[in-house]
Amino acid sequence: MVSVIPRRYNPGMVGRPRATYADVLAAPEHMVAEVLDGELFLSPRPAPRHALASSQLGSLIGPPFALGRGGPGGWLILDEPELHLHGDIVVPDLAGWRVERMPRLPAEAYFTTAPDWVCEVLSPSTRRVDRRRKLPIYARNGVGHTWIVDPLERSLEVMSLHREHWLLVTIAGEDEHVRAEPFDAIELELALLWDHGAAAEPAPTAP
Repeated sequence: MVSVIPRRYNPGMVGRPRATYADVLAAPEHMVAEVLDGELFLSPRPAPRHALASSQLGSLIGPPFALGRGGPGGWLILDEPELHLHGDIVVPDLAGWRVERMPRLPAEAYFTTAPDWVCEVLSPSTRRVDRRRKLPIYARNGVGHTWIVDPLERSLEVMSLHREHWLLVTIAGEDEHVRAEPFDAIELELALLWDHGAAAEPAPTAP
């Protein structure tokens, strides 16, 4: 298994004002605004293949885990919740809480309890931020499981948290069937996540 070390600070922020929730509220409505390590990040709304993968994944795990239909239930699963985690404001594509940790929804428009599971669906404009900035934030806030879905490569990475480090548990893709923790009570058909009207594309190479 591969270990990913979480980033604990951002040296580039020394002497610069930290972004706040006011910056998020002032962001354009057509952008997703996040504050990561004190910096404001604005991302465009998801492209079609990104939106398809996220929506399909939610439709696969929602009934058995959020509704208890064909599965164990016991989860609250939401699209794009706004998480306020000790100064960071993060918006994962999907997030889930075990109901014993989130027995009722908050009155505010955001969540201060870290999820038990998050999923980030990569796009060319966000993939580096998702991996380099958001994964360490999830780790230091105790999120137990993270999935990375890449619609271009048609792949799923499953990671679990071990002492604030991410351990890569599974990589699967294309038309594979996989049981992926913490939702391994069911088998996921990954082919349902991808746009089959276009060939798979190689992921961009990080500079």
